[in-house]
Amino acid sequence: MASFEQNVSFQGATLQLNGFLAHPEGAGAFPTVVVIHEAYGLNDNIRDVTRKFVSEGYLAFAVDLFSGRNPMLCMARFFGGILFNSLDHEGIKNLRAALDHLATLPEVDKNRLGAIGFCLGGSFAIAWACADNRLKAIAPYYGFNPRPLEAVKRSCPVVGSYPGSDITAGQGNKLNLELEIYHVPHDIKIYPGAHHSFFNDRGGRYDAAASADSWQRVMSFFEEHLG
Repeated sequence: MASFEQNVSFQGATLQLNGFLAHPEGAGAFPTVVVIHEAYGLNDNIRDVTRKFVSEGYLAFAVDLFSGRNPMLCMARFFGGILFNSLDHEGIKNLRAALDHLATLPEVDKNRLGAIGFCLGGSFAIAWACADNRLKAIAPYYGFNPRPLEAVKRSCPVVGSYPGSDITAGQGNKLNLELEIYHVPHDIKIYPGAHHSFFNDRGGRYDAAASADSWQRVMSFFEEHLG
């Protein structure tokens, strides 16, 4: 599928941020997904994920939450936010700003907005969905849950993927139970034998079977909730 790609900058909560925007050729408006990176930042793997969405007919926007800053210092602040201010820290504010930027683009269908995130980004996706009702579906991979966990009663539908051989498997099980309590539509799956970052086909822990199955589930779930 022919596509349009562009590196962009936009105003974040407190500073300019960078991103990678891609969508199919032709007139929008397209269902739109924000892609949230893991600890490695907006790298070639995240650009690959962005392009995978384009091949399925989505506009996808990968946000660089580090944007020229020291990644280690950013990670320390972000994980502090996950622990002590899950729903309103700098990362969440910048993701809201990314959605504000997307809302100005004619190619974006503002009624069909979703997010996918990996590890750090998966943690952000879950918390963001509890604090921003513009999102209609999210796909966290091996992320940590927000605090308090009951905040997920405000979440949009969730399709989550977790590796069995990782601490985040327990997070996935707890999330599944909490979403059941609050009757939030969800599809949570733990992949036995898979390891952290199993979806990253450029990394050493890539699991082809878990990656393919999880992607099929994400596509089916997003088709149902984003159209």
